Amino acid sequence: MDHRKIIHVDMDAFYASVEQLDNPDLRGKPLAVGGSEKRGVVSAASYEARVYGVRSAMSGAMAKKLCPDLLFVKPRFERYKEISSAIRKIFFEYTDLVEPLSLDEAYLDVTVNKKGNPSASLIAQHIRQRIFDQVGLTASAGISINKFVAKIASDYNKPNGQKTVNPEEVIEFLEKLDVKKFYGVGKVTQAKMYEMGIYTGWDLKSKTEEFLNQHFGKSGKHYFQIVRGIHTSPVKPNRERKSLAAERTFRENIASEIYMIERLESIAEELQRRLKNSKVSGRTITLKIKYSDFTLQTRSKSLPYFVNEAAIILETAKELLYQEKMKNSVRLLGISLSNLNTAKSSVKKKEEVEIIQLKFDL
Repeated sequence: MDHRKIIHVDMDAFYASVEQLDNPDLRGKPLAVGGSEKRGVVSAASYEARVYGVRSAMSGAMAKKLCPDLLFVKPRFERYKEISSAIRKIFFEYTDLVEPLSLDEAYLDVTVNKKGNPSASLIAQHIRQRIFDQVGLTASAGISINKFVAKIASDYNKPNGQKTVNPEEVIEFLEKLDVKKFYGVGKVTQAKMYEMGIYTGWDLKSKTEEFLNQHFGKSGKHYFQIVRGIHTSPVKPNRERKSLAAERTFRENIASEIYMIERLESIAEELQRRLKNSKVSGRTITLKIKYSDFTLQTRSKSLPYFVNEAAIILETAKELLYQEKMKNSVRLLGISLSNLNTAKSSVKKKEEVEIIQLKFDL
C-alpha cells in the first residue's frame, strides 16, 4: 500500500524567538510576548520562561508570579509575518502542497516533491537547516503518513528536533498515545474518557464504533477511525480563511460605554486595515466582550451585503454593544468579520455592486 509523506513543521517558540533574534539582549532570558505583569495575556513564551511554567494564553500577572524575572515585550505582528513569509518561500522550494496553519506552522505533502528526494525525513532535515541558515531560527518537524500523526510527532523532540513515525510504526505509536492528544478531545471529553477508563489509544481502540457513537455522538466515528491511523484529510494549499479579527485588552477595566465606543473605533480601523491587506470582505460582524471576571460574551449580526469599511463595522459593533446591558466592567473588546467573500461559492455581481455603492456613500 502506498502512503503519503507528510511533514508538519513547527517553529520553536516563534514570537519569542523572533524577539530574541532581533534583540540580542533578550537571548537566554525568560521572555513573554504580549501582556504585562499587571494586565493582558501572554501570546508566547520563550523556552527559558516555560521552565517556570509560563505558557501562552496565561494572564501576565500569573506569568510574573511564576517567573519574577520575566521580561515582557509588545508583539510585532508585521515582523512575524515578514519572517513567516521568508520561511514559506523555503517550503515552496520543495513542494507546492503547503498548508499553513498559522504564522509558525504548516503541513507539507512531499510524496512527490521538487527535489526528487524519496526520503521525507531528509527533506524535513534540509528544510530545518535552511530555515536556520537563512532566517536564524530553529524549527521542529514531525513526519508520517497523515497530518494527524505528523503534527503529534513534531512535538516529540522540541526544540530543534524532529521525529519520524514510519507506516509500520503508526498503530503502535497511536496505541501508546494519551487520548488528550487526539483531535477533538478537549478537557471535557478527556475527563469523560478517563472516567470510562479510556486513558490511551490502546484503551480507545478496544471500544466498538457503536460504543463510541453512543457515548460521544458524531465524534464517535472520528475517534474510531483516527486511533486506527485512518485520517485522509489532504494537505490543502489554498486553505480558506474563515474570519478576520482585531481585539484589545485594556490596562484598566472599562465601565463606561462611551469609553468602549472610543476603543471600538480604533479596533474597527485596525480590522479594516487587515481586511484590505488581505483583500477580503465579510457579512457577519461579531462583537467579543470579556468582562473583568473573565467571563466571555459574543454578539453577532449578519448583513445582507459584504463590507470591509471601518465606519460600517463600527456602527454594527455599536448596535451590538447597546443590544444588552453590560454585566460588569470590561477588560477586552474585539470585533471579527466572518462569512467572507473567499467562500467557494461565487460572489454575486449584485453584492459586488452594493460594496461599491457603500464605498461611494462614505
